[in-house]
Amino acid sequence: MADKELGRVRSDFVTSVSKAVIKLLLDDLVEDGVLNDMESESILEENDSRADKARCLIDIVKKKGDTASSKMIVHLKSRDSSLYEKLGLSCSQPSQAVPAPDPRKPPEWSDTLINTTEQFWKMKMDDQSIYHVTKDAFKNRVALLITNIKFTDGKFNRNGAEKDEENMRKLLSALGYEVVQYTNLTGKAINKALTDFSKHPKLKDTDSVLVVIMSHGKLGAVLGVDCKEPLCANEEQDAFEVNNIYKQLSSDKCPALLNKPKIIIIQACRGEERGAVLVSDCAKPDLVCDDLKQPSPSLPADEESLEDDTLRCVHKEKDFISLLSCTPDTVSYRDRNQGSILIQYIVQVFNTFAHQDDVEELFRKVMQRFEDFSVPNKRQMPTKDRCTLTRRFYFFPGL
Repeated sequence: MADKELGRVRSDFVTSVSKAVIKLLLDDLVEDGVLNDMESESILEENDSRADKARCLIDIVKKKGDTASSKMIVHLKSRDSSLYEKLGLSCSQPSQAVPAPDPRKPPEWSDTLINTTEQFWKMKMDDQSIYHVTKDAFKNRVALLITNIKFTDGKFNRNGAEKDEENMRKLLSALGYEVVQYTNLTGKAINKALTDFSKHPKLKDTDSVLVVIMSHGKLGAVLGVDCKEPLCANEEQDAFEVNNIYKQLSSDKCPALLNKPKIIIIQACRGEERGAVLVSDCAKPDLVCDDLKQPSPSLPADEESLEDDTLRCVHKEKDFISLLSCTPDTVSYRDRNQGSILIQYIVQVFNTFAHQDDVEELFRKVMQRFEDFSVPNKRQMPTKDRCTLTRRFYFFPGL
């Protein structure tokens, strides 16, 4: 087996391979899909000496199995034939080598969260450009999850939000967070829940927090379950101002979270009327629901279960990053059975890539996921809102 061959020659390889050959091998292995760009950069940038770079390279490839190890041996033969012969290697490859992934094809999405490796975590702990995560801090993670599903006025009920709540609870738990969960809150109760959360005893020992709020919304606010049809523009509405999140969790109000990532995900809405079976999570009554009995003949069948969600907010505090369901002038969609498209994509991307990507890259991949939005004549693009993270944050699932 090729991985055992690499194990056999590991010591001699580390002693003998040149820095130039290491760089060439990295280029070859990235092109083959054995390593990704982040792994290649980490090997070069996070190891000071040539020997450490060589050691890290051979160990990572060896752990990826027989096919990856075979490819490295083949490339070593072409890049440094004398070293190849000195090590006594054989470049026979397995009969069914895995081809390099086609970047034009979507990845195979994982149904469960892939755990990071101990080696990857240890390698990152030497990187000063990331927020450090210790095993003790990992055990003290805590997240706030608020979902409004049923409203005092039943026509505001958010069909499919039960699935969002379930999906986010499972994902947060898998990422190592103790989930503080609330359902069907007024705006005042949302504010109290956030205030109580800012005093949670685990915050002083955690490495990060996640706050997820899903409800109806208007610009700059999330609506509570007592929201109603406004009689006039100045009428007070049952709402929670989004900026309160950043005020309550800021360094002065919540010193326990000083210099720790505060990750915000908001699925709320502002939108326009989109047809008989589409419900907009908006404060305006004419956008909340339409004639549900007679679907519009111009609406394709696969659009009939989609509903609208939109929100935008602004914050200035340090170490925050937020992902909103769409840009200010567009709508976002929620399936009545499967839940919000944003939440579905977040779960897919995090399950598949959280073991190796930082949170900003994960959010970028979620946004990229919407480039292939399959509903004709409908578009949605989530937005990262004024990220103030000063380093990269990795979740290290399974640590």
